[in-house]
Amino acid sequence: MTAIRTCVGCGARAPRATLLRFVARDGALRPDPAMRLAGRGAWLHREPACHAAFVARRGAIRSLRATPARAVRAALVAALHGPEGRA
Repeated sequence: MTAIRTCVGCGARAPRATLLRFVARDGALRPDPAMRLAGRGAWLHREPACHAAFVARRGAIRSLRATPARAVRAALVAALHGPEGRA
């Protein structure tokens, strides 16, 4: 059975393997490509449209039980894109 998660960018449900996981740690959002970091995680599609929606969204991320600032969200998206500019 495939685990289904919800993208915090677009709100669509998708198999876990098609999403990127990140966690809230020390006041920042950190990518978790190995899906092993402790703490509450959230999921995001690899598509730029979902990244933009995630950065633009205001309010709490229920799965993290946190309300990260827009700058913190933008920093996560930049980290996901890495030096090559792709997620």
